[in-house]
Amino acid sequence: MLNITIIAGARPNFVKIAPIIKAINVAKSEGKAIDFRLVHTGQHYDKKMSGSFFEQLGIPDPNANLEAGGGTQAEQTANIMVRFEQELIENPCDVVLVVGDVTSTMACSIAAKKLNIQVVHVEAGIRSGDLSMPEEINRMLTDSITDQFFTTSELANENLRKAGVEENRIHFVGNTMIDTLLAQRPHFQKPEVWNTLNLEEKEYLVMTLHRPANVDEETKLKDLMDEIINNTKDLPLIFPVHPRTAKILNNLGISHPRLHMVEPLSYLEFNYLVEKAKAVVTDSGGITEEASIMNVPCMTLRDNTERPETMDLGTNELVGTNPEAIAPAMNKLFSANWQQVQDIPMWDGKTSERIVSKLLEIYS
Repeated sequence: MLNITIIAGARPNFVKIAPIIKAINVAKSEGKAIDFRLVHTGQHYDKKMSGSFFEQLGIPDPNANLEAGGGTQAEQTANIMVRFEQELIENPCDVVLVVGDVTSTMACSIAAKKLNIQVVHVEAGIRSGDLSMPEEINRMLTDSITDQFFTTSELANENLRKAGVEENRIHFVGNTMIDTLLAQRPHFQKPEVWNTLNLEEKEYLVMTLHRPANVDEETKLKDLMDEIINNTKDLPLIFPVHPRTAKILNNLGISHPRLHMVEPLSYLEFNYLVEKAKAVVTDSGGITEEASIMNVPCMTLRDNTERPETMDLGTNELVGTNPEAIAPAMNKLFSANWQQVQDIPMWDGKTSERIVSKLLEIYS
């Protein structure tokens, strides 16, 4: 019996593990010798992450919640490692499976390897080259001690090869976030804001901003917001915003009749808005993937990306963090000159099946 402990700690992780859990359950129903234990580190707690979110994505209640959220990066890392080590001692497993690039990914990988447990990294090998991003450090450290690497792109494969990883440990399987997106797309839910604002398809923009480089530098944030507002004609701007970011925006006096700051939305509600939007303005890597697959123009307010395939084959354009770049990007959008999605290899909704099949092959 292959016993896998699956780690999730923040909202993007749950989107990535949902289809893996489903694929394991299918394999179990077919008589395959595989089982899992789900551990929530508690890195992030969000009311949208509990109850309805788990239900929406078909995720079972975690077998354990380490409740290790809060504190600085170092405090959070330490709390997760201490509590996860104890979890592994009490509930031994053959493999620890981590996804993505959050603090939990790195911390649980280290704790597992210290106990000589195999580490499998899903979404391995992606790099932004920007060490000012905590996520980049998490990726690099996790991949430095990973045993089996499951990748989303050929570029990720190449990054791992350059780091000296043997070919037989690199498995190009695709993107589990896209598994979830394609499975849930028929079930997207119209959020309350749709009716409240009388929104119409392709007649509004969706915004998300959360990276410190954008929201913590108040002058830059104000300039970015002013440029976005001034260059989006008469279209509503829907901005699901974290309370912390909302407070900064309010302190800066940023408001406009077309700017609608709303509470964070559930997965099904948020993607309903994205699918029908004229465009998305974001600094999130995951959203660039989802927008690309739904063929929605996406502007990324970052100077680098760890997901270049969304630019080469998707709808994502790296606008940067200079407010002066907003106007040209919006002009391009409104001139109907935006790139269309092409076929992104392996982003077909079957990634999780390939992962589970490969795990059974490796560890049988």
